[in-house]
Amino acid sequence: MTAGSTYGEALGRRLYTAEQISAAIGRLAGAIAADYAGQPLLLLGVLKGALYLTVDLSRALAAVADGPSEIMVDYICVSRYGTSTESSGAPRLLLGASVPVEGQNVLLVDDIADNGLTLESLGAFIQKRRPASLRTCVLFDKPSRRRVEVPLHYAGLPLPDAFAVGYGLDYQELYRNLPYLAELNLQASFEKK
Repeated sequence: MTAGSTYGEALGRRLYTAEQISAAIGRLAGAIAADYAGQPLLLLGVLKGALYLTVDLSRALAAVADGPSEIMVDYICVSRYGTSTESSGAPRLLLGASVPVEGQNVLLVDDIADNGLTLESLGAFIQKRRPASLRTCVLFDKPSRRRVEVPLHYAGLPLPDAFAVGYGLDYQELYRNLPYLAELNLQASFEKK
């Protein structure tokens, strides 16, 4: 049984294959490595969605010659959606970073830039901790839903205005594990519940 058939009709069209996602992460790693060549870098992944991206990006950065001199990985956890398909507004911090960010080159890594509220809030939170530098990296960018403008220093793949799942993106904690990105058939998902 394939991953797609596990979820039946809940998954619609494929937006990006695993190979396209991997290629985008490689491109992001190349750009990041060039900007941080010879410098230490703290990847600060936003849980839970950026778990896979943060791991794969750290590995891709390690494979780039002349990249960061050292890479640390840590996570910060926020709540955005609960059990809904709509963001609940401002994110709620559930877990802060365990590595001090003061004086560090911090790359905030998130799965998606949607309405911009999470990146805006976390950016302000991290800036108060006085990092040496702060940049943002997202794998998926959905500018059609932006409510606040936020700087995206590194963005991988554009998304249409559809509810997407896979590669870290979820619906009620399901589908994160998919190696590809697919549109969610909301009607089938609601009928399943």
